[in-house]
Amino acid sequence: ERSGKMNLTFSGFWFCLALLLPCQAATAGDIVVITHSGIAVTPDEVKDIYTGEKQFSGSTQLIPVDNAALQEDFLSAFMQMDTVKYNRLWTKKLFRDGLSQPAIKPGDAAVSAFVRRTAGAIGYVSTVPPGVKIIQIRSVQ
Repeated sequence: ERSGKMNLTFSGFWFCLALLLPCQAATAGDIVVITHSGIAVTPDEVKDIYTGEKQFSGSTQLIPVDNAALQEDFLSAFMQMDTVKYNRLWTKKLFRDGLSQPAIKPGDAAVSAFVRRTAGAIGYVSTVPPGVKIIQIRSVQ
């Protein structure tokens, strides 16, 4: 049984390597940060993007979007803040810097579709969608 399990793991590795796809899988209770395939963002930059501190990736303007269904969990897990503090931060950014708070999409499907079709887009979802880059997966359980 042990060697059978090893063969499955080994063959799964080669399958992923052959497809040149990241083999990250989200499980229930995960939040997956995704970007448009044309931009380069690191996990360390996510907080700066969602606070308006990082606005460009190269020459591409970053366009963060919030997911209404996951916003509270995302803010807690990635930003270490609640909705009130987040909204307060963006109110200050609006008046001080003229920056607008990220748009809010209703759920995973809307966020995934927006990120796939919008250059510079970054968002977060609960499952890994096709056609986007995965930046980070965090469990919120």
